[in-house]
Amino acid sequence: MPYRGAWTFWKHNRKVKQLLPYILAAFIFQSVSAQDPELEWPVFRGKSDLTGFTANELTSSPSLLWSYSAGTRSRSSPVISSGTIFFGTDKGTILAVENDGKLKWKYEGGGSAESPPLVYGNSVITGFGDGSLHSVDRTTGKLLWKYKTDNQIVGSANYWSTGKSSGIVVGSYDYFLHSVNPVNGRFQWKLETENYVNGTPSVLNNNIVFGGCDGIIRVADAVTGREKDTIQIGVYIASSPALSGGKACFGDYDGNLYCLDMLTGKLIWEVKANENSGSVLSIPAIGRNLVVVGNEDKYMYCYDLITGRLRWKFRTNGRITGSAVLTPTKVIFGSLDGYVYMLNQADGKKIWSFNTGAPVSSSPAVSGDRFFILTEDGRLLAFGKK
Repeated sequence: MPYRGAWTFWKHNRKVKQLLPYILAAFIFQSVSAQDPELEWPVFRGKSDLTGFTANELTSSPSLLWSYSAGTRSRSSPVISSGTIFFGTDKGTILAVENDGKLKWKYEGGGSAESPPLVYGNSVITGFGDGSLHSVDRTTGKLLWKYKTDNQIVGSANYWSTGKSSGIVVGSYDYFLHSVNPVNGRFQWKLETENYVNGTPSVLNNNIVFGGCDGIIRVADAVTGREKDTIQIGVYIASSPALSGGKACFGDYDGNLYCLDMLTGKLIWEVKANENSGSVLSIPAIGRNLVVVGNEDKYMYCYDLITGRLRWKFRTNGRITGSAVLTPTKVIFGSLDGYVYMLNQADGKKIWSFNTGAPVSSSPAVSGDRFFILTEDGRLLAFGKK
């Protein structure tokens, strides 16, 4: 019988069984890619390159459509897949909220869940303050697997895929960048650094690029974890690089901003901090020939991507620790002054703002003609056309 023959082949072919996790991972990656990209925001900053750019255009006068309260503090950021919004709280809860503002499920992970989740295939993967990485079923919220590092995780996980294999990468305060199998959470490799890895690793073209408190930008091979290159910055790198067109843009704790040539490992330009600069805790957003980044000095800055020349700056009344999102013509971000802002990308003029009533350190997520953002008191806000 055909069924019996297939079972005999499966039972005795060890190589096929060993390859099963990679076959499943490839299937999962194809299912992720098949989603409508205009509606999906499954990774922190939208895509694995962390550029924070969306081709979707948003209305210039958005309305608050609904608000969902988690009932506790949150420093996470939302991600979106198949019409469901996912985020974490400081009490260690992962929540799934439907596009109408109704709770779908919640998962109690223990420890804080400051890092934004990652949606990969049918799983939602989140790092926790106790150093564990949890994967739960995105439909039910049931635990699929756990992976343990030796210290806290505060940055979001990201994914890599070569077509033949794939992995989930996450940094830890244990001084390592870890890669695990997305199907079962089993260890693949880890790369040692000289201090905390607290940002989200960015991924592009089989390269993983990340910084840390050792003041070094590292480039690693996604499959092997082998270190390809290191660039000494010498100052804490508290956030993450954004990757676009062979360039990596990132800031440091002193307030300097850098644009790095990924091919040569040399700086293309640097904007040096001045006496009034604060730390750059946000990830630069990269659009069409521009870089937009917030600073703890309360300004949002826009620079020319090629030259590093300042195009404009916009002042808020609070520190900016979250990252901006760029549409084709707009900049959207939150500030610790409690406002969400929409600026004209061309000149930095304010188009719209909304007083949330609480500090905003979250980064927006965009789906279709809507965007979502969290307040630090744990409210998920949905904005769009009524």
